[in-house]
Amino acid sequence: MKKNYVVETIKRAQMAELIAQGKRMGDRGLEEHRPIKIETGVIPKANGSAKVSLGHSEVLAGVKIATGTPFPDTPDKGLLVVNTEILPMSSPFAEPGPPSEEAIELARVVDRGIRESEMVDLTKLCLIPGKTVVTVFVDVNIMNVDGNLFDAVSYAVVSALRTAKMKKYNVEADKVVATEEWIPVPVEKTPVSVTIARMGNALVVDPTSEEEGLMDMRITITTDDDGNVCASQKGEASTITPGEVLRAADISIAIGRKIREQILEATK
Repeated sequence: MKKNYVVETIKRAQMAELIAQGKRMGDRGLEEHRPIKIETGVIPKANGSAKVSLGHSEVLAGVKIATGTPFPDTPDKGLLVVNTEILPMSSPFAEPGPPSEEAIELARVVDRGIRESEMVDLTKLCLIPGKTVVTVFVDVNIMNVDGNLFDAVSYAVVSALRTAKMKKYNVEADKVVATEEWIPVPVEKTPVSVTIARMGNALVVDPTSEEEGLMDMRITITTDDDGNVCASQKGEASTITPGEVLRAADISIAIGRKIREQILEATK
């Protein structure tokens, strides 16, 4: 244990030194994300699904669609709910049991980015206002943890929704009837999140687990197809300057544009 502690301490010092010089371990640039692999249709019984690898982080998202009751304050809109679970096998630090605070934050940040971007037109999921709507649940399992789960989960959820199919519903005599016709979920946009960590004075895109150990601030910014910022979430206790927010937004827009092209290609 003592030897491992010494090695880890030396490695962290090397990482900090490299980042101060504008470099990273593995020759990746500060504003360069890791390779992304997207597979769709990986769960046959789900309405839509996607497996995403971001570096060594791996997540699996599945879509389940049914009918239900709308929220009282949005009687004319369907429901979209994202849940995440960090499987115990995914990390030495993950434990079995109820969702951890980390898993809950993951779900909320991803859900907010998708909701605020208006990716899914929820008005088209309303069947009988105030009574019956289509409900879309996206369950995400974290299979391997190696940093930046926010973006890995977001790409998996967006890819799963873009490929999801649902039964067409008719309303007959104030009753909802499911037909045998399958139609796409009403997806209008493709939001993309980009997470940036601050280490020293540097802003670093897509941090690994080891790099996350060095960060004192993290921000996740979601943009839409037109380059508009839809949502943002800052993490860690340190503050962020207005200049850093603007720089992070510019980075997110530029990188988000490239990642969106990859998601569209994988889900067409």
